[in-house]
Amino acid sequence: MSEKTILANPAPLGLLGFGTTTILLNIANTGAYTVSAMILAMGIFYGGLAQVFAGIMEYKNGNTFGMTAFSSYGFFWISLVALLLLPHLTFLTGAGAAAATPASFLGWYFFVWGLFTMFMFIATLKKNTMLQIIFGTLFILFYLLALRDWGYITGTAANLIGYEGIICGLSAFYLAMAEVINETYGKTILPIGKPLIK
Repeated sequence: MSEKTILANPAPLGLLGFGTTTILLNIANTGAYTVSAMILAMGIFYGGLAQVFAGIMEYKNGNTFGMTAFSSYGFFWISLVALLLLPHLTFLTGAGAAAATPASFLGWYFFVWGLFTMFMFIATLKKNTMLQIIFGTLFILFYLLALRDWGYITGTAANLIGYEGIICGLSAFYLAMAEVINETYGKTILPIGKPLIK
């Protein structure tokens, strides 16, 4: 008889990768800073690769929701960085850089990610409250970003989108720390709430 292998919970890694990168990008979205190499590096490695790794580990754990969420949002961050960088990589086309994506088309990029997130939010109704908050604020964030890039939200109102994104990122950061601390102490220290649907 073989012993059951005890596997670590990869969710805190994925949540931290998502949360910290979301917080930092949305500080820039408030207008306080411009998007810099720091954001791009976080998008590739912590928001991107760390979440993809967490998704692969969730596959091993048999967690379809976690695998889909972490892998998808990990590649979201990598693709977002690529969208920002590819127009500056002139060697890709020889004569010139790849064409920059028009803001109106980028709006559709955020819209499709918002649509995906809306369906993932429905799945969170069977999970804890903090996950519902994360996915609820995230799909709102994606739609606000789409409206901004379509030109419906401008000026100071566009900067306010960043604060909504910071709330989303902080929610993910909190859930990650709650899972680590609660597991370490073997009891609930930081509450995460209960499913809305049993």
